[in-house]
Parts: sequence; C-alpha cells; structure tokens
Amino acid sequence: MKTLLLCLLFAFINITASADWIRINQMGYTPAGSKVAVWCSKEQDTLKYFELIDARTHKVVYHHTAGTAFGAYGPFRQTYRLDFSAFRQPGQYYLQTKVINAMGTTTTAGLKSSAIAMGITVSPVFTISDTVYKGAADFCLRYMRQQRSGFNPFLKDSCHTHDGFPVYGPDSVFVPVSGGWHDASDYLQYVTTSANATWHLLAAYRDFPGVFTDSLQANGLSGNNGMADVLDEAKWGLDWLMKMYPADDRMYNQIGDDRDHQGMRIPKQDTNFYNHGLERPVYFCTGTPQGLLKYKNRSTGIASTAGKFSSSFALGYHLLSPLQPAYADSLLHKARAAWQLGIAKPGVCQTAPGRSPYFYEEDNYTDDMELAAAALTNTADALSFARQEPVTPWLGKDTAKHYQWYPFINVGHFELARQLKGHNRDTIIQYYRSGIEKVWNKASHNSFYRGIPYIWCSNNLTVAFAIQCYWYRQLSGDQTYIQLEQACFDWIFGCNPWGTGMVYGLPANGDTPSDPHSSLSHLKHYPLDGGLVDGPVYTNIFRNLIGIKLEDADEYADFQSDLAVYHDDFGDYSTNEPTMDGTAVMIYLLAAKEAEGKTITQGAITRADSTKKEIALVFTADEFGDGLTTISNTLQQQKVKASFFFTGRFYNTKAYQLPVKALYKAGHYLGPHSDKHLLYCDWQNRDSLLVTQQEFETDMSRNLSKMKKSGIDTTAVKYYIPPYEWWNNAIATWSYKIGLQLVNFTPGTGSNSDYTYPGMNNYKSSKEIYNGIMQFDKNRKGNLNGVILLIHAGTDPRRTDKFYNKLNQLISELKKEGYQFKKINELVGN
Repeated sequence: MKTLLLCLLFAFINITASADWIRINQMGYTPAGSKVAVWCSKEQDTLKYFELIDARTHKVVYHHTAGTAFGAYGPFRQTYRLDFSAFRQPGQYYLQTKVINAMGTTTTAGLKSSAIAMGITVSPVFTISDTVYKGAADFCLRYMRQQRSGFNPFLKDSCHTHDGFPVYGPDSVFVPVSGGWHDASDYLQYVTTSANATWHLLAAYRDFPGVFTDSLQANGLSGNNGMADVLDEAKWGLDWLMKMYPADDRMYNQIGDDRDHQGMRIPKQDTNFYNHGLERPVYFCTGTPQGLLKYKNRSTGIASTAGKFSSSFALGYHLLSPLQPAYADSLLHKARAAWQLGIAKPGVCQTAPGRSPYFYEEDNYTDDMELAAAALTNTADALSFARQEPVTPWLGKDTAKHYQWYPFINVGHFELARQLKGHNRDTIIQYYRSGIEKVWNKASHNSFYRGIPYIWCSNNLTVAFAIQCYWYRQLSGDQTYIQLEQACFDWIFGCNPWGTGMVYGLPANGDTPSDPHSSLSHLKHYPLDGGLVDGPVYTNIFRNLIGIKLEDADEYADFQSDLAVYHDDFGDYSTNEPTMDGTAVMIYLLAAKEAEGKTITQGAITRADSTKKEIALVFTADEFGDGLTTISNTLQQQKVKASFFFTGRFYNTKAYQLPVKALYKAGHYLGPHSDKHLLYCDWQNRDSLLVTQQEFETDMSRNLSKMKKSGIDTTAVKYYIPPYEWWNNAIATWSYKIGLQLVNFTPGTGSNSDYTYPGMNNYKSSKEIYNGIMQFDKNRKGNLNGVILLIHAGTDPRRTDKFYNKLNQLISELKKEGYQFKKINELVGN
C-alpha cells in the first residue's frame, strides 16, 4: 500500500521553472577551508536539504540539511546558507536543491495533493582543490601594470611624461613626477591610494614570497630580472613616491584634478585641460583646505599622507636592502624624514576636488602614523597612536563618506602586534576582534554574512575587512570568524545576490565584469585582466549620483532591489569602475589564500595548515649526531617519514656519511642547513646582517655540493632550515633568488630546547620538553595542527638527558590523538 501511495504521489509531480538560484564562489573552494553557498528564492519556500553532486559522474557525494532559514535579503524573499565544509574530496562538483510544494485538491486515492510542483535548482560547476587560487595574485598584477603612468608596458607606449607644474607650494618650476599608477579609469594620481597600494604589494611579497613568479622585467615587458614581479611592481610605486617627496620639507599629494574627466581617451592622447601645455598640476601638501575651482576639501594637516609615505619607504627598505642597498638607504632616509614631518604637522591631507564635489574624504591619520611607527620599529609611538583609534570607525556602521576611513582597516595594528609580546600584544589583537564583532553583529542576520555598508567602493571595504579577519586569525589562532572572513572573499567571486564575480577575468570561465567603466575597454576593447571593480552601492546613492546613465539593458535587473544595485555597464562609474588600490589590496588577499594555512615569519614558513591534523618532524645537526641511530630506528619502527637538515660539515663528517645515506634511501627528506653553520643576522638587532649576499650564496652552494656528493638529488631540494634557526627577510629574499624556501620550527612548542644542558639558564629537561609539546596551545582550536616540530639529531655531551630517547613515546602518543606525520615538502608544499 505504501508503494502504491508513493507512485500515485509522484505521478502528479510537475517540474516547474524555478525562481531559485544558488550563489557560489566561482573560483572554487579549498578542501580544508570553509565551503558555503547561498540558496536564494523569490518565493517563501522552505528548503529541507541540499545535495553535492560529482560533475563527472552526476552522483550525489554529500547530502545535508539546509539548516536555518535566514529570510529575505535584497531581491529575495527567502535564503539559506548551504554549508558543505565537511566534504573535503578534491574534484569538480555542483550543488542541487529540490523544493516540493503542494498545489490543488484531494486525489481519488485520498491524497490531499492533486498536483505537486517540484523546483529543482542547480548551481554552476565549481572546483574543490588545494590549487584553486594558484596564480590568481600574479594574474591581478596585470591590471597594476596596465595602470602604469609614464612607460606603460601594456600599451608599449608612454604617457603623462610632462608632469607637472606645482600648485599651492613654494616651488614655481617644473616638478618631474612622471610614473606611478593611474588611480582608476581616469588618469588622476594620488599618494593616498598609491602608497597604500605600494605597501600591500610589498607586504604580499614579504608575507608570501613563494606565491609570486618572475616572468617580467622591471619595466613590465617579457623576460625576467631575478626579482619577483610583485616586487618589481611595488618598486614602480616606490619610485614614484620618491619623486612625490623630493626633499625632506617638500611633499606632494596629487597629480591632476577632475578637469581630467572630459571624455574618454587612451592615456597617451591626453590634451591640455589645465592651460599649461601637457603639464598637469601637482598639489603640494600644505595641511590646509585645497581646491582650485568650485569645491574644496577639509584638510587639517599632512600626517595621513606623511605616514603612508613613511610606512611604504620603511617596508621597501627592509625588502630591498639585500638587492639594492644604496636605493634602500635612500628609502630609509625618506621614511624617517616623512615620519618627522607627520609628527610636526598632525591632521589629515585629503585629496583636492575641482568642479565636482567628489574627493577622498579621509578623516583619520593616527592609523597611518601607527603603521609608520611600527615600520620604523618605534613601538612606543605606535602604541600611542594605536590607542587613539583602536577600532576603524566605519566597522559596524551603515554608511560613511567616500574613503572617509582610509585605508579601510587599521593596517598598523597588524604590524605592531607582530612586534609585541604579552599584554600589549593581546590588547592590539583585541582591537581587531572588537571591530570584527561590530561587523559580525550585522552580518550574522543575513545569509550572505554581509555586514559591509553599500557605499562607494564597497568591494574595497570588503577585501580590506577580509584581510583584518585573516590577520586576526593569524595573530590569535582564533577560528571563530573564519566563515565571516570567507564570506567576504566568496562575495567578491560570485556568492552575492547578482551571482557575478567582481574581478575582471577571474576566474576565466566565470561570470565577471565585461563592460567596465574604462576607456581602455570601452574604446579599444582591451581586457582589464585582474581589475577589481567598485562593487554594489545603496540604491539611493546610485539614484543621486551625477552623470550616470546606463548604456545597455541591465542583465542583472532581476537582482536589483531597494537595498543595493550593481551594473556591469560602462555608464555606471559608481559600481563598475576598476580601482588600482582595491586591486593591490586584493593581490595581498589572493596571495594569502594561495598560501592558506601557512604561517609566514620573516619570509619563512613556520606552520602549515592549522585545520589539518598533520605534523612535520624535522631534525637539524651541525656538530653532533649521536642520536641518528636511535632516531632512524624509531622512525622505521613507527613507519613515519621525517625531514633532516644538516650542515655541509655534518654531511662531510665520515662517521655520519653511512647513516645519512641510509636516511635518504629510507625515503626521508634531506636538506641543507648552511655549510659552516653561519649566523646570518644579529641576535639583538634582527635586521642587521652579519653576512653578505655573496657569502650566503657561496656557503649554501657548498652545502648543496656536499649533499650531492652524499648521493642526494639536490635538484629536488626546495626547503631548508637556517642555521641557529635565526634569519630575517633579507635572507628569505636571497633564498628565493636561488630557488630555496625557508622553513623553521613552529614557535611555542619548546621542542628545540633539547640542545640545552645543565648549567645553562634556559635548560629544560626532556620531561619538561615533552610536557610542553603535549600542552602546546591546549586552550586554542587547532592544537598541534600544521606544526613543524624541531628536534636536534645530536646534542652536547654535557646533556645526558637526551630528548630523542623520548621520540618513540612522543610519536605513539600523537598517533593516538589522530595526528599524521608528513615530510616537510608534503606539509608545506604548494
């Protein structure tokens, strides 16, 4: 009877056209990451479950309840979050939902529904893979190069070579400031945005050096120059900033004004809009209101600009010192001078308007000065500025003026927290958490976890806020807001009401902007690869903007609402104009996503994916190798593979040559540890190098040569642990140039203390070391996940309590906890 009823029931089912959609991240998802899509409906249907389907076999591989309904949002009457984070198998998939609604009267069989409408909704196909974001940061660099002023490698031509004539300042002669980047689809240039862009490009290289490639010359043309392309692009920004700050008491903020907005043209076709030949005005930083035409800004000082100059120069100094020392010294001088100028003239230096009322209305400067102080390692001053603006004011608010709180998050908090310990560090981290909570209090009530106001350049705010969430997670280890962080990222790549990505051409097969507000694409049909567009705005903002007229029919008309609009239309400069600074910040976020789960310290990987129960055992040795036999036997007994990093002296020592060959034959990873166990940098002043680049490269070459003589294939060697486990960013840069990636132990476990012996102030017994490992981060989520655990392969004879004798017990206990042991190349490899 039950079978008959079911047959009768489904005989009356009609498959109807659905008014439902599933919004996904078109870039895809990582296996270990947060994976959420949003189901949206123009009806008020109830969704019970969803299915994840293999796109190749069309078989259901995951089935789960839809969870709680979030209700209406924007154009939709009902929404749900479809969370499939628990599914981790790489592949190609799509999501499917079915909504069954009873319609009609009773059947002859006594059923209450004479007709049933089934709405089946299917998402686009997407990828789950560790490599879904690979190359994306480099892709977005294309837009930065396309925005270059001066010589433009995309156009293979030059523009704006006559800049410019000074206004407001004491100078009266030509100021040579050609270079830099155009701000957006117009050709104005601002230190405000350019310095922020430069800092993020520098930081992306510093924090994720393994992500970027070297396929172009410094001028952006094909070839390579031994420097990652992202660093080339950052230096292009630094070169221009140097021109805009020609002397300690001469600081400029802007080239051109809105007289530029007189018709669309490609850059080299610029005409005389300023009654000064082909020269454009260069605005001197006066610290007072400026505006040569109808409108003026509200400037009160120059610290906001001076701070941005200083932080970019200081970071550039640290990264370029090993490559271009004389240039780096100039950067350091200017960083210090700009800092002093900011102290002398506190206040904001806003961009200057002209005939229209629009300008960057930056109302804060303490965040810029905090970042500058942190970059110069003036921690006391940085702390003082940090306390003046603990939370960026727009966080949790419904609106703000255009660029009112720029650069949208307090970058200085991250730089400062990296340098601090104890209570002060915890306080700075709490500042980030407080801001995130303000956004979460709004975001948690809608299915897109949207807590960002729909103001002009909302995408820029979204990307910046995602980075604040990321930095908070890296600094604290707290995973609480990981879905909020990911929701911001997903939003940019299609998990939004319009179902479109916001980065031109990314992904290649996705729905992304095709008709942006840009002369290059509109007049010449040039692709704007990698450009992040402004993003949706409140509908009432759109209706009140000057000079907006849509050129074509609105393909997203069904998804516009009284809340917000987005148009992929050349005529909409408010939602569909790419911006240089937003793209640069996006590059940092994409680099972080590509390196997801890896903790980077001074350019070295110090922890892998904290969501996976995986550990790397690494062993180092220079002088002592008394534990090799015990360690080798234990690993063989436990069927565990590990990684060994030995100096050239160790590889060359006759007593260790057979054990080394046995380790290699057994399948363990063997790498270098420097030839002569050099101390690379000062213990007290980490930035102070004790070796030259030539000494470093020669020493490493000798180490690798001795490995090769031991029968080790050095072409497969990619990772190494620095001698004394002490290095800096310069060493990381030199390592990158010779094809090596620095790795080091995860701080806090205490395993590396096994070299100590009685009589040393920091002596720890093996029992203390063992207990420290087992208690590591016990109050945090993640525990030993992704940890690189360093043990010495031998120790001074004065230490008779050898920790390697506890290795068997340690491995057995960690196995019981569910941990798997990986070689270093398996744990941290891309």
